[in-house]
Amino acid sequence: MAQFQYKAMDPRGKLVTGTMEAANAADLELRLGRMALDVIRSREVQRSIPRFGTRAIKRRDLITFCLHMEQLTSAGVPIIEGLSDLRDSLDHPRFREVITAVIESIQGGATLSDAMGAVPKVFPGVMLSLIRAGEQTGRLSDVFKNLTENLKWQDEQMAMTRKLLTYPAIVGTVVIGVIFFLMIYLVPQLLSFVTAMGKEIPLHTKALIAVSNGVAEYWYLVILVPVALVALASYLARVNPAVRATLDDWKLRFWVIGPILKKSLLARFSNYFALMYGAGIPVLDSLKVSEDIVGNRALGNAIERAGRQIADGASLSGGFESAGVFPPLVLRMLRVGESTGALEDAMRQVGYFYSRDVRESVDRLQSLIEPTMTLFLGAILAWVMFSVLGPIYDLITQIKI
Repeated sequence: MAQFQYKAMDPRGKLVTGTMEAANAADLELRLGRMALDVIRSREVQRSIPRFGTRAIKRRDLITFCLHMEQLTSAGVPIIEGLSDLRDSLDHPRFREVITAVIESIQGGATLSDAMGAVPKVFPGVMLSLIRAGEQTGRLSDVFKNLTENLKWQDEQMAMTRKLLTYPAIVGTVVIGVIFFLMIYLVPQLLSFVTAMGKEIPLHTKALIAVSNGVAEYWYLVILVPVALVALASYLARVNPAVRATLDDWKLRFWVIGPILKKSLLARFSNYFALMYGAGIPVLDSLKVSEDIVGNRALGNAIERAGRQIADGASLSGGFESAGVFPPLVLRMLRVGESTGALEDAMRQVGYFYSRDVRESVDRLQSLIEPTMTLFLGAILAWVMFSVLGPIYDLITQIKI
């Protein structure tokens, strides 16, 4: 298959541009014709050419896809017809191409999950596993409904994360900017007058002079060293699984943020595990998929250890307890789910509890960030003023009239 860049016109006369895979120009025209697009011009491009300006397929698009498919499959509409209706209603050029490719694969004899899996880097692996399980059990509509709810929950979690990080990032940038202004511009001018008095300089004033000189002379190191350390840590985490596991473990233990992150990841694991188990995916397969879903290698390794214990004959709660990472709430609900046969409901309760706890923790932390930043900046300003005005005041008191 070659990749073509095209310009076409839809039935309303609107120009549409994009890229699509096709065997040749005639095949491209045929594929676009199925999307109700008339080709104006096209050309073959190399796959390595970056597609600047192409709108990415985001989680909101996947929510729309799952919601649409849940409604149509529950109404008994055939898969191909449902996908065709979805394709015609989309205003996302790239997603329309993806849906067209899925339709053509299904028409060629593939299942929905296989057709979606043939499109690289669009549909998550867990979504494919759940849809495959829904096809096998005949519960495809339920799977799409659960996927819609889960993707919406993920969207809410991301919104809370942005809410938690955006304000500190903005305020922190302002505080750092103010400190740089003080240390590089204002403090040297004030201290030049203090040092010119010829009096003994207090220790805290000497410390301020040393900090100010260091920042003024090595300001580029103050900026570049943290950036370089973060870049180095990111690189090592990508190439070395042990480093990534260590860094991820530090994230879970980090003061204040670590517990909130751990609860968020446990909520994600619990919701996805309940989703997969409810769809009929075996426990060990659900755990295997969950290792990558949590997005934290330390927690993923713990799930892997629990899976090995369960495969060796341990109970589900016993396997998780042996991992030594999961809190008592998770272990207790696993025992309840095993004893009552309602494991899916038990894990959903865990996900609900941790999601609510994360939301409340984020709100509390958000309310503490502003006064903390204010106190920190106030302490810096107080240090500067005390170090500068203290010697001046001492000099004034020694003047005899």
